[in-house]
Amino acid sequence: MKITNLLTMLLAVGVVASATISCTEEEPYVPEWEWGNGGNPDDGKEDDKEDDKEDNKENGDDDNTTPVEPADLKPRYLWIDAAANFPDYANSRAQIAVDLKKVADTGFTDIVVDVRPTNGDVLFKTDVLPMITRLDYWGNGYQFFNRTESWDYLQAFIEEGHKVGLRVHAGVNTMVGGKLYPYGLGEDGMLFRDASRKEWAQVLNLPEGLTNMMDTDDDAYSTKFLNPAHPEVVEFLLEMLGDLAAYSELDGIFLDRCRYDCLAADFSDISRAAFEEYIGRKVENWPNDVLKPGQTPSYPSALQKQWLEFRAKTIHDFVEKAEQRVHSVRADIQFGAYVGGWYSSYYDVGVNWASPSFPTSSHYGWASVDYKDYGYADHLDFLLVGAYASATSIYGQSEWSVQGFCKTAAKVLMDDCPFAGGPDVGNWDTKGLSDVKLREAVTNTVDAAINEGDGYFCFDLIHIKMYNYWAPIKRGIDAYLKANE
Repeated sequence: MKITNLLTMLLAVGVVASATISCTEEEPYVPEWEWGNGGNPDDGKEDDKEDDKEDNKENGDDDNTTPVEPADLKPRYLWIDAAANFPDYANSRAQIAVDLKKVADTGFTDIVVDVRPTNGDVLFKTDVLPMITRLDYWGNGYQFFNRTESWDYLQAFIEEGHKVGLRVHAGVNTMVGGKLYPYGLGEDGMLFRDASRKEWAQVLNLPEGLTNMMDTDDDAYSTKFLNPAHPEVVEFLLEMLGDLAAYSELDGIFLDRCRYDCLAADFSDISRAAFEEYIGRKVENWPNDVLKPGQTPSYPSALQKQWLEFRAKTIHDFVEKAEQRVHSVRADIQFGAYVGGWYSSYYDVGVNWASPSFPTSSHYGWASVDYKDYGYADHLDFLLVGAYASATSIYGQSEWSVQGFCKTAAKVLMDDCPFAGGPDVGNWDTKGLSDVKLREAVTNTVDAAINEGDGYFCFDLIHIKMYNYWAPIKRGIDAYLKANE
């Protein structure tokens, strides 16, 4: 893989949801220039599924509320991507109510509503960004869906979710500021609207030279990332998160894409100055002394390890500030993050989501001794872990299985914060499984994940609806509940 094609994660796209899907952009991969230990990625593919008769039955009864279950049972989280689900919910509060009733009847306890998709605008009230009126999705071709209603999108989910006993969390794509759409559809986001903010964008270290993300139309960099080392970016995002936390009935906030775009980012003047201050000396040959464009080193140098350490520190420091800002507004709100479960290669996006007590360098050759100091788990109330293995890799002892991803998470988090792991049931590699076996795999993801951690996490609601996975997931959750009666 050339450095010009360094994506943060392979963007998995649903059949209906060709719009950017928040969590799956974090789908696992291991670059060919891998510095550490890792596995092989599963290329997502979509196969047509036959309807399952049992799945077509309505789950639950006609009661209008769902009883609150005992507090000692583990939570079950379902992500609701903004773009993929926009045609269903943008103009229909009634459809939100219908689907959330079914979500609760299936056995989920929590939903995460994506209210800041990858274009960087929002679906909640804030003074710093405009409300979204259109989002991209895959319907009859790739197109926009327009919102014509003016009611508060997030507040509607809060109210309808609480009616059926669901806890409602907001998911925010954090370090994003704009999106360049495919198929000539144009662009959205503040980085496109306001040329004075161009320096907020990450700078890429490419073979053709250092390149501001706003100066490339390469599809690999269609999501325009913000520089987490830029003080103005940090303060802007903290103000946005403060406005979000002010929703008095919101149960939690999860940071998504709180990271760098890829290993090739960020090589801006701001990041260079901050890195040189961090190591206490000048880097004479920038950026080649850190990473040559197109370089695929087998082992990182001492300076490269410091660079990885610096990037992890930058993200750590932002998360710490974000937690403080959110809890200064509401002390009782849950603060968390979503990450990909492939910890062995997650250094490439500048994130150490482990406990600061976990000795990363003792397990992975790419880490410096001090890399562990910038694990941010102790600043979280909860972590969602994408355990995005293939449909034939549900059980296992190490990364690249649903269970193995969760085992790794438990190992590196060291009880600093609770976590819930789980699958992407729409973009995973089905490995040619029959419909019956595929549905069995969906059911087994609950057992594989929930018993290794502190809950279950599933991405995404649109996939459950597309493939009618209600009954398979309900079977898995019911089995867990029965075992813990």
